[in-house]
Amino acid sequence: MTGVKSPKAGSAVTFLAQREPVDEYGRALYAVARSIIRAQLDQLTPDDLMDLNCDRADVTMRQLAKVARLDRDKGMRGDGFEWAVHEAVVGREPRTTEMLSHALSRASPRVFKRDSIPTSLLFGYERAKYLGFLEAVVEHAGEEAKLLPDGSGRPFDFGPWVRIAAKGKSAELFLSERIRQVWKTDLFLGNEVSSRYAAVTIKSNWKLLEPGRGLRVGVVPEAKGLQSGVRYDQDLRMWIVAFPDPNGFMGLFNDAYWSVAAGICTLGRHERPPYYMKPTAKGERLQGQMEKYPTAKVLEIEAALNDAAQQNLIGIEHKLLSVEAPPWLHINEQRTSVIAPKPVFENLD
Repeated sequence: MTGVKSPKAGSAVTFLAQREPVDEYGRALYAVARSIIRAQLDQLTPDDLMDLNCDRADVTMRQLAKVARLDRDKGMRGDGFEWAVHEAVVGREPRTTEMLSHALSRASPRVFKRDSIPTSLLFGYERAKYLGFLEAVVEHAGEEAKLLPDGSGRPFDFGPWVRIAAKGKSAELFLSERIRQVWKTDLFLGNEVSSRYAAVTIKSNWKLLEPGRGLRVGVVPEAKGLQSGVRYDQDLRMWIVAFPDPNGFMGLFNDAYWSVAAGICTLGRHERPPYYMKPTAKGERLQGQMEKYPTAKVLEIEAALNDAAQQNLIGIEHKLLSVEAPPWLHINEQRTSVIAPKPVFENLD
């Protein structure tokens, strides 16, 4: 799901959401690649933007590639994974929704049914620092929304406690005992028939999962020592969803990540990654199309990937909220416009 926003507070926002699941591999690859590029743009710090001498909305693909830290910043891959899971849920990608629905039904069987379709609210206390982001999360959840805590008992009001959790680790002093570590949440998962939300933590390495009061589900890729599937971890005290690799969602994510990484290596003139990080044939075609537009803005690349992934299978919805920092939050002086070709991605299937 993506939104086109007006800089005025309270203005209508147009959201584009998939009406059908992503079935073809090529469309799914485009969708995940968009999530990865979006996460990398979000990773740019104020110092990065100062070095690039432009606003975040004006960063080009070549500029992003120049400052990318694919080999040094392992968190960038994790953020891309987090975005990809979120947007796969929003797009009702069955390789993710079926397993997450299973975990939610086990974590809270009274609220979530086994065959219910999950919904997702992207959180992360780091994002709450952006003006308007936290309020957008609370508004999107709705006034009747509740947060499911550890154990049994009445749920907590969503808005007031999430606002406290947005302060990060320092919020633990002010959070109720049963949701003491809910500030570690990456996604709040619910469904279309309930106003209840479960806190979910996401890690690209399952060994980095940490227990926490209020965290109900952990999402990780399959790895050595951790088979794919849904299971309860007694030590972490949460339900674990391990996506299958390489034949499930993680195989798709890895292919998209390596495709984007290869394109960034070319545009940024970085050293090539190891041979085993080579994308598939379709991934190489995605890489080649990215490399054709070095002077295009990253947001234009993102929009083109979105168009390629959707292939007209989208619905339009208007809402009075925002899910990202508004463009005017990053204010620099006006600069000379750069004329670049409009990126268009071909079908891979």
